[in-house]
Amino acid sequence: MAALPKQMNGIVLTGHGGPECLVWRTDLPMPQPGPGEVLIRVAASAVNNTDINTRIGWYSKSVRGDTAAAAAGDDAGAAAQDGGWSGTPLQFPRIQGADCCGTIVAVGGGVDPGRLGERVLVRAMQSIGGDDTPFACRTFGSEYDGAFAEYARTFAADALPVRSDWSDVELASIPCAYSTAEGMLQRAAVGAERVLVTGASGGVGSAAIQLAKRRGAHVTAVAGRGKGAALQALGADEILDRDAAIPADSFETVVDLVAGPAWPGLIDGLRRGGRYVASGAIAGPIVELDIRTLYLRDLTLLGSTWQPANVMQDVIGYIERDEIRPVIAETYALAQMAAAQAAFLAKRHVGKIGIQVAH
Repeated sequence: MAALPKQMNGIVLTGHGGPECLVWRTDLPMPQPGPGEVLIRVAASAVNNTDINTRIGWYSKSVRGDTAAAAAGDDAGAAAQDGGWSGTPLQFPRIQGADCCGTIVAVGGGVDPGRLGERVLVRAMQSIGGDDTPFACRTFGSEYDGAFAEYARTFAADALPVRSDWSDVELASIPCAYSTAEGMLQRAAVGAERVLVTGASGGVGSAAIQLAKRRGAHVTAVAGRGKGAALQALGADEILDRDAAIPADSFETVVDLVAGPAWPGLIDGLRRGGRYVASGAIAGPIVELDIRTLYLRDLTLLGSTWQPANVMQDVIGYIERDEIRPVIAETYALAQMAAAQAAFLAKRHVGKIGIQVAH
């Protein structure tokens, strides 16, 4: 294997704020894998809500509005110390990028050298919990550097081999969105039932449609006008405009990525004994709940961030058995990160916005 360079190119996040905080660098030091770690030559990555939310400080409890308002500076948490998703100060500069497809080019102590040359996907959400803190986790590209650079290091156990003829960008669209969606569906024990998916045209929403369909669910997808045909092609049985009223007492499970002012309608849309699971709140994190509805209708409300180890392994199995297929709306070069995030925030696309890293 060729000798590795001493420096690399990448995008560095210099602080919470606007796109001016995304800085292209050509002199970043090469990461060095420590014990139990591997070094990956990054082939491709993708844009996710968590990249935007982290950059603008949206996770701060001081922010009460939607992602778009915070990104425009109308409701930003840029000065907050809790602007990272974990509620603790983020360390800058930081290389973001929760999605990673690449090849192992070096290994640290205790890692089998036979892994050199493996094509891998990296777990975006990585467990660090013990018996006393089972839900403790860290995010690749948040608590430590991620895939918005030519090379990235991670823990060997979180670099999972994948055998597929998909392109690098297609594979890179999987880790964050599909593991989030799969984690939600497993947490809510979704089966052959009626499921409502909000934010269905985004990366996690489009993944949730496919993953719910492979479980035999009847899926109603909530999305903006003009996106219905693309979502039906992914398997959605019905399309509901995002401004339309949610039909009451209609779904066993609501998979929500949006929240916001329309949230009470999602709860009213559940049948008795129904389950609501959330892993996002792009329309706003503050909602109103009538507790009487919760207990009188025997509803279950679930949050989903941490993922057991099997979630990403299951997703890779779906890839290798051709049970899912991502949708790539656009692809940008790594140096065009600001433009890629602007396109992401415009929300005119269906699926993922890919980032080509390797030349």
